[in-house]
Amino acid sequence: MSLKYWSVWVLALWVLVAIVASLVDFQPNQIHLDLILAKPSFGQLLGFDDLGREILPRLLAGAQVSLLVVALVTIITASVGIMLGMVSGYYGGWVDRTLMQITDVFLAFPGILLAIAFAAVLGAGLSNLILALCITSWVGYARLTRAQVLSLRQRQHVMAAESLGASTLRIMLKHMLPLLAAPLLVEATYSMAGLVIAEASLSFLGLGIQAPNASWGAMLRDGVRYMLIAPHYVLAVGLSLMTLVLAVNVLGDRLRDYLDIHG
Repeated sequence: MSLKYWSVWVLALWVLVAIVASLVDFQPNQIHLDLILAKPSFGQLLGFDDLGREILPRLLAGAQVSLLVVALVTIITASVGIMLGMVSGYYGGWVDRTLMQITDVFLAFPGILLAIAFAAVLGAGLSNLILALCITSWVGYARLTRAQVLSLRQRQHVMAAESLGASTLRIMLKHMLPLLAAPLLVEATYSMAGLVIAEASLSFLGLGIQAPNASWGAMLRDGVRYMLIAPHYVLAVGLSLMTLVLAVNVLGDRLRDYLDIHG
């Protein structure tokens, strides 16, 4: 295994872990009162939490939740953002001004603060967490797509398709979207890393996944209270979160370099 592609292997490992966690019942909520905050041992590699639940199964369940949120939010926000960006850049005029003014309103506030606000209004839970992140995460796709479409709008093959009477939908899907794939793929990769942190942050604040279901953010919140007497609790979750985010960010850098995207 080449170290050059370690980020791909790490990300693939976490995806595999999430799939296995969905297929096998590791009983992440099983409580052992005699093992509260027990340290790692040969049989229990990561030890137990403050309620006597084994950390490893809960870590796997948290990975499943985190990657599920990232996948759903990325698909939804990319679809919405790309559509709005293409319509804005292609039609221009009042359509462009209106959509970009809406985009600027969302950009005026930090994304995580907006997500916290929407999550607080909508209420805690997985579905509301996904909805809150979707509301705040489409902006980057929209602005990137608009900027690219403004350039592609003057390309000869696009103008030729227009002169031949091709429909607007066909021009967007056949003549523009394939040329947008590379920069949008890089944007999606960086966005995924941010979504992992956002999901953990909202769960840490109690606005995401609720007990007894496992979430990395909630596990960190519970673990910091016992950092001095049970550091294995925080370290297991923190290192998992760090490796996943780092792998996704490094993968985005490599994709950007490979696809020769600047900006």
